[in-house]
Amino acid sequence: MPAAWRKPRMGAGQSYCSIDSDMKTKKSLTWAASLSLMTAQAWAAQPVPVSATATGAASSASSAPSAPSAPMQAAKPAATAMPRATTPAPDTFDLPQLLQLAQSTNKGVEAAQANVDAATSAITSARAYPNPQVEMMYGRVSGKQPGVVSGNAPSYAIVQKFDYPNQRNLREQMAGRGLEASEAMRQGFRSDLAARVKTSYYQVLRRETELAAAREDLNMMRQIQERAKVRVGVGEAPRYELIKADTELLAAQKTLQTAELRVDQAKAALRQQVGGGMPVRFALNGELGRAPEVPPLAALHDTLQASNAELTQRRSELERAKLGVDYQRALRWPEVAVRASTDRQPDNNVSQIGLVMTIPLWDRRSGPVGEATAQATQARTALEAREFELMQELDTAYRQYEISQAQVTALESGIVREAESALGVAESAYRFGERGILDYLDAQRVLRSARSELIAAQYELQVAAIQIEKLMSATPGVNAPASTMPSMPVAPNLN
Repeated sequence: MPAAWRKPRMGAGQSYCSIDSDMKTKKSLTWAASLSLMTAQAWAAQPVPVSATATGAASSASSAPSAPSAPMQAAKPAATAMPRATTPAPDTFDLPQLLQLAQSTNKGVEAAQANVDAATSAITSARAYPNPQVEMMYGRVSGKQPGVVSGNAPSYAIVQKFDYPNQRNLREQMAGRGLEASEAMRQGFRSDLAARVKTSYYQVLRRETELAAAREDLNMMRQIQERAKVRVGVGEAPRYELIKADTELLAAQKTLQTAELRVDQAKAALRQQVGGGMPVRFALNGELGRAPEVPPLAALHDTLQASNAELTQRRSELERAKLGVDYQRALRWPEVAVRASTDRQPDNNVSQIGLVMTIPLWDRRSGPVGEATAQATQARTALEAREFELMQELDTAYRQYEISQAQVTALESGIVREAESALGVAESAYRFGERGILDYLDAQRVLRSARSELIAAQYELQVAAIQIEKLMSATPGVNAPASTMPSMPVAPNLN
């Protein structure tokens, strides 16, 4: 055996020392292991903060092996069995519900009703009698000659003013005309509120219809882009077809995002018109392509003269101004009051009764009469001017209704159908390689434009009908003539 392989012999003392050191090392390691185990159990028994749990879960998830341990596998079904928070479905409203909600929750309706209550109280004030006046005077009599008794001498008097019967009647009639004007103003506000709610309602339906069309266009552009990618990949089409398809796909995505934002804006405007009683998230039931049938223009002129709330209000204000002229003229008569007084003196009492009359000698109320006359003239001219303006607005709205109805009919029956047929032919030709992608995209662009024009025409038709109904001052549930604006479909819905 070579010398390098030989083990050196150790003495007895040296071998025992090494055995003792090995045993001490093993004991120390065993004690450290037991101590660390006890510490780990103590830390595991303590509550863990939420942030630490999340951090530990994230770190364990990132460093965990592909095969989980048995305790983790047993805990998995419990984690998946936890119920998930579901988003509640939005409330759905139709047009009658929105109109009723707006009439009950809008603050402007309360303000208009308060104006009517004030006018009702004005009638009570006009019927009230004038209050009596009471005079109390204190004095003292001092005698300066022999035989004159000195002492207190108080004086009391009561004055009651009387109204002429014609003055009371004129005041009451003026207050009644003011009440009629306030009621007509309330009716006009409610009609205007209903028109604004309807316009916002159909605006939401329009934006939702545009959003549905944008989604359909996006799906079609995705199919075109996939088809162009396949054709370019196999060498059947040049590279520019794929570039053109990608560009049109990006444009369709942008149009979809814009349509979604417009839907949100339209819903916010509708909620603003209805009031705070409407939830933030909601959906609508209705169709954009249904508009009420409008009577002939001559019948609408007669209805406007009879039922328009603004004309009724201005007529009441004119009558009130005329009564104001008569009332100012009636005030030229002398004012009469009855006066009763008594003077108590130390040696006797003096009682008197008589009339107090104000003689219109210097002021013949020519200024108030002239002012009232000018106000009556102003009210009459304002009524005539507003009547002419409303007639012109009615004619304009009726012509717009006819134009929109003709556009809807032409688009629905001819243009949109022809565009759909042209798109089908272009798609077949592109599929079989007879036409390029530009012809296909042009056909789709024509259909998109025709469909957008149809949606806009249907909305304009609804707006024109709402404007006519507003001029008739037709409010749901408040003197709304059922035969004036019957609801029936005149424009088919866009499919």
